[in-house]
Amino acid sequence: MMQHPCTARTPGVHRPRTWPVAARLALAVGVSALLTLSALPARAATFTPPQGCRLEMTIQNRGCTVSQHYRCSGDGPGDQRVTYFTPDGPTYQSRIDRETRWMESTDLRTGLTDVLEEGAADDASFSTLLATGRDDFDFWTRSNDGERLRHVGHDELTGETVEIDGVALEITRFELTTQNEQGDVLIRRQGQQFISRAHGRFYGGVETSSDWTGARESSDDSPVSFAFPGQAGFGSTRPEYDCDLQMVGGRGADILRQLLRESRT
Repeated sequence: MMQHPCTARTPGVHRPRTWPVAARLALAVGVSALLTLSALPARAATFTPPQGCRLEMTIQNRGCTVSQHYRCSGDGPGDQRVTYFTPDGPTYQSRIDRETRWMESTDLRTGLTDVLEEGAADDASFSTLLATGRDDFDFWTRSNDGERLRHVGHDELTGETVEIDGVALEITRFELTTQNEQGDVLIRRQGQQFISRAHGRFYGGVETSSDWTGARESSDDSPVSFAFPGQAGFGSTRPEYDCDLQMVGGRGADILRQLLRESRT
């Protein structure tokens, strides 16, 4: 499973602790509206990783995003970081470990950060997926507003392989259910993603999701091109694909879904 978490909309039940998700949604809508109103034509720019970090590759994705993948000397061995850009600028960043566990993620528009809680019932394990063809997971995350979310699901290899822009990838299927602390289902997601054994990580693909209201959405975040040091497009922060398909308005739920999609990529 590519890194997927952050938040989803909480069902309208009269229970304590349901307000943080609603607050996130309202804030996301407000911030998105401001970004839309103030957006200027996209300009070419180059990503500079934080001090002590090394940019390894830039990926242009479907869905009008470009991702910068880098490693930092202060992180644990095998940890990887990514920052996502839309035409409005940087929107999301996260860190995974060598098993692709979602260690932390931050919505750069709202400042909300989610971290993995230790002691998971079943940690995500990239090595288990590669060795057995399937990995089940069941873990909790906690945000800096105090909200806890449970993520349960699995990834499995389909046995299919594909080459995208010269990079060998394997296709996976996944299912993921995210619940709040009271056990209410917030979002169910299923679909297809990619993995790279060489890169040690997941990449987005085609998926469908449904939330507690019954609303359904389909998306495609598949990688289109890879740029490595010295190649054209390396470090570019301007997304190139599907940007003419992006719609203005009603973006709050889209932002939350995007965070869930990007949490392990």
